[in-house]
Amino acid sequence: MLAGVRFIWNATRGYRLRPWQSPYIRWRIETYSGMHAETLTARDVVGFTWRERRQLLSFLRWTGEMEAGKKVEQDA
Repeated sequence: MLAGVRFIWNATRGYRLRPWQSPYIRWRIETYSGMHAETLTARDVVGFTWRERRQLLSFLRWTGEMEAGKKVEQDA
């Protein structure tokens, strides 16, 4: 889960106290859901996060697996 936290930390760089304003987060939500990035509000982002929490947790698990796989390749 550390890789997931690292991903969130990096994805919200510059916007950690207000992640709903992050251009990267807005873009990711737009490409995933079709909601227009420029019209997203904090409420929209929180609502999206809550609705898609299972998918988001699955994604964070996947990032952890990819990170672990990268480390194994680098060690070899």
